[in-house]
Amino acid sequence: MKKLGCVGLLLMLAGVQAVAGPLAVALVEYRNVPQTYSVEGLVEATRQSTVSAQIAGRIKEVNFDAGDRVSKGQVLMRIDEREAVQAQAVSQAQVLQAQANVQNAKTTLERSRQLLAQKFISQAALDKAQVDYQVALAQAAASEAGAGQAGLVHGYTSVVAPFGGVVAARLVELGEMVMPGKPLMTGFDPADMRVVVSVPQYKIKDIGVKPEVSVEVPSLNRWIKAASTKLQPVADARTHSSQVRVYLPPNEEGIYPGMFVRAHFVIGKVNKLVIPQSAILRRSEVVAAYVVDEKGGVNLRQIRVGEAAADGFVEVLSGLKAGEKVARDPIKAGMK
Repeated sequence: MKKLGCVGLLLMLAGVQAVAGPLAVALVEYRNVPQTYSVEGLVEATRQSTVSAQIAGRIKEVNFDAGDRVSKGQVLMRIDEREAVQAQAVSQAQVLQAQANVQNAKTTLERSRQLLAQKFISQAALDKAQVDYQVALAQAAASEAGAGQAGLVHGYTSVVAPFGGVVAARLVELGEMVMPGKPLMTGFDPADMRVVVSVPQYKIKDIGVKPEVSVEVPSLNRWIKAASTKLQPVADARTHSSQVRVYLPPNEEGIYPGMFVRAHFVIGKVNKLVIPQSAILRRSEVVAAYVVDEKGGVNLRQIRVGEAAADGFVEVLSGLKAGEKVARDPIKAGMK
């Protein structure tokens, strides 16, 4: 018991020393920060698709489900191939029959030529043998084409991934009967994502052709600098707005389709009173910061803030004056 008491005392003294150490402070100052126009939007995958059935049949094998990662060419599911196998066998038999007819017609044509040379048949009989041979060749070509089509249909029994990515949804169950055109799975490539926003027509000129854009992800408390943007050359007749696609850098961790985000377009520069975002303390509806005086005293003061910027600063609308200092770590300041 005595030993445990000593350990607890040491820990308490170490905590007191950590709190009693100097607080990291930031100066409340005016800065030339970007003036932005913010628009809410949603994340979508640049490359996404839905694979559908190309033949009729029953689902006999499902290899992946929603959330699974797949590689290009992997078999997602299989459709019962017995009907396709039978159709392929019929086509192969028709090819063999057509080839036999070609051989027979060729033999007849050669014999007819010999008989015509010996004056045993007329020219009309030779012409008929020539036509029969040409018909047999055409039928053989049609049979081979049908066999190729049957082989292609047989390949449709294996549903493969058109590209590598993530399965977003599985739309059929094992044993379910599907028809051509029935959607089976949807997927997307998480490496290439973009944000789609609608910008009013009167703001298009302010944004410019190649705007500087930062994407705020509130759910992750994260800012992402856009890789590029593209203004769609069409406007919505009802809302009088145009769609802007904001492309994110490749392989952004934690970003997936459907996420709510804000796109901040830089339209100029403005001088604002700012403090670091880390210095703000939020408790329910109260927004405050710890003000540090010249003697090191700490006082909690309620403030009102404006827009946050991508560089980690936030505008102060009221409650602070330029030249004052605020604690960068509100939790540590509160303990002191």
